[in-house]
Amino acid sequence: MKVKLVGWVIVLWALCVGKISAQNAAQAADNVLVAYFSWSGNTRTVAGYVKELTGGDLFEIATVKPYPTEYRQCTEYAKKEQQADARPVLKGKVADMSSYDVIFVGFPNWWGTAPMAVWTFLDSYDWTGKTVIPFCTHGGGGEQKCFSDFRRHIGKAKTKKGFICNGGTVGSVRPQVEAWLKETGVR
Repeated sequence: MKVKLVGWVIVLWALCVGKISAQNAAQAADNVLVAYFSWSGNTRTVAGYVKELTGGDLFEIATVKPYPTEYRQCTEYAKKEQQADARPVLKGKVADMSSYDVIFVGFPNWWGTAPMAVWTFLDSYDWTGKTVIPFCTHGGGGEQKCFSDFRRHIGKAKTKKGFICNGGTVGSVRPQVEAWLKETGVR
């Protein structure tokens, strides 16, 4: 009789621990924001993987004045913005940034760094006490100054290793994104 009672207590304890762990995981997911800027859709795809794998909320960084849709015109416009150290006006803000502990910020590599719209986004918030993690897509230029410049725009926030991939491979990088998230300790 005592053995059965102890067995039931162990089973109930295991069920409760499992339920609490699942609840903690769900609560942790509520504290993740995945913000991204995407011109071609490549960064949006990677942002979707991060959202799916973390359970975080998705926020698109979008400018009031859209970028040109033709590639060459867009790159020239972006270059002029960068040379002017411009801060394009964004369409919206995150409703309650204070509710997030971990913020992923995704962007394409434009002229060796992030688009100026990303700097507008980062410069708009106080990152103290938060973990802000970059991810980047590129068309062949690699990382360049993307992550080092990123760190200069997040103030006293903690950060972790960023993720980078060629935009032409985004359709097949979900396993690499998952491995990176595990490495950062977020998933």
